[in-house]
Amino acid sequence: MKEFASPRTNTELTDAKLSPTLALACQLIARPSVTPEDKGCQPLIAERLSRLGFQAEPMPFEDAQGAVDNLWLRLGTQAPLFVFAGHTDVVPAGPLEQWTFPPFEPRIHQGYLYGRGAADMKGAVAAMVTAVERYLSQHPDHPGSIALLLTSDEEGPATCGTARVIEALQQRGESIDWCLVGEPSSEQQLGDQIRNGRRGSLSATITVEGIQGHVAYPHLASNPIHAAAPALAELASTCWDQGNAFFPPTSFQISSIQAGTGARNLIPGALLIECNFRFSTEQTPAALRQRLERLLENHRLNARVEWIEPVGMPFLTESGTLLDAARAAVHQVNGLHPRLSTAGGTSDGRFIAPTGAQVLELGTDHQTIHQVNERVRAADLDQLSAIYENILQRLGTHNSSTASRSS
Repeated sequence: MKEFASPRTNTELTDAKLSPTLALACQLIARPSVTPEDKGCQPLIAERLSRLGFQAEPMPFEDAQGAVDNLWLRLGTQAPLFVFAGHTDVVPAGPLEQWTFPPFEPRIHQGYLYGRGAADMKGAVAAMVTAVERYLSQHPDHPGSIALLLTSDEEGPATCGTARVIEALQQRGESIDWCLVGEPSSEQQLGDQIRNGRRGSLSATITVEGIQGHVAYPHLASNPIHAAAPALAELASTCWDQGNAFFPPTSFQISSIQAGTGARNLIPGALLIECNFRFSTEQTPAALRQRLERLLENHRLNARVEWIEPVGMPFLTESGTLLDAARAAVHQVNGLHPRLSTAGGTSDGRFIAPTGAQVLELGTDHQTIHQVNERVRAADLDQLSAIYENILQRLGTHNSSTASRSS
């Protein structure tokens, strides 16, 4: 078994004066909050922001898969409402022997902060908190309201997390105007990319029935693999749409094919296919379902399709006050002109955008997320906090000018 160096030898972390953002990020990483566990991350943040007047409301939800911790922190009662959204859960560490440092013992090494969640997304959560702290110290009478929405169910099924919180907020009339999700949106350099939308995700399980038999007597059997092959080839080559100015074309991918018992002299009796659509605003789940099922029928397959409810519908924040503020903030802090992207997987923004809120994702780089030795440039966390604070300042100025014009 691999032996890790003692934390006492990590003088760069233990002896150096850490910035508030970096120190908080380390505190969060040290809590092994593998989804759906929170391990005290949310209470730590609640205690810290409650000192500034935030009302902390734990919002736990539970289903057959277990309990999930959620936290709603709000300061102010007036509109507009700006929300930082993030998650405190992380994916499992994977093989520990492949980590340079223990995944839940944060280390700074050669300018990088190592640890599970450093990039996805405890570093961004820490940056949100410190940005709010600095902003409120300078603007105690800020217009509008500020809130944080945190969940421990983003990396898991996401059934008892942000989706349920948003549902509860809507039921009592709390409406979000602007939401910044701290997902790791950057590619090579902090702020080089902002995600202003995401594709939808639709999955299915296709079962093709055949007749099991001996491979020496194929005329007495029906091989579902052979029967399905032309249909699968057509599915893989089909152009579902051309995309648009903000989204790439819809893609179809087969993620798993299973058949047979392992016996080489046996024609299988059934073929199981797992597949997924990542679709743009040019498509609807209903249209994709219809086209796939019609294609299978045209190939005269004895098949049935089990559709899984869409993980999320596509959303897009094409323009608006939040996007203007985010672009300007990035440019002022690090001189970049961020490009816009709707690529990547899904995020909790998919639950917030349908309420009518402007939603963006802006965080650290995603080069090592979910990987062994997940890490982020330590200096980036302070810079990200500065970008978040700058966004708050710009939105506050916008609120003040809007109030002046209406008075």
